Amino acid sequence: MIARFKEQSGRAVVELPSWHFCDNEQDANDCALLVLNGVKQATTPSLYWFKANNEALPEVGDLAIFTNWQGQPLGIIETVSVTITAFNQISADYAALEGEGDKSLEYWQRVHWDYYQRELAGTEYQCHPDMPLVCEQFKLVFKESE
Repeated sequence: MIARFKEQSGRAVVELPSWHFCDNEQDANDCALLVLNGVKQATTPSLYWFKANNEALPEVGDLAIFTNWQGQPLGIIETVSVTITAFNQISADYAALEGEGDKSLEYWQRVHWDYYQRELAGTEYQCHPDMPLVCEQFKLVFKESE
């Protein structure tokens, strides 16, 4: 996939991180399809997840391969914006960028609160309304099927 992306884009890419969305098969595969269809344009792990896993925050211009749950590469996304926003400050417009469910803020809050509970289980961090979230907006720059 990287070789085809390099040829198509002219970018000098050697290696890219690879990951799937979410923490379960159904959501991971659903979200991957939303990205491929141009609906999902953002993802929002907690800042605590990055700290607990000693991971670097995404940066504008980062490229990553996203996969389905089984690890099959589906495409490449490029980070276009990264902000830190409290859970209780997420806007309806941002929730719609996530593209999940009915795209409402209420839906986003409900499913993400449950997700953060699972994401932070077993860490020193706990969910709270003003917990910091890493709001990463991205664009799809390559589909595996192309």
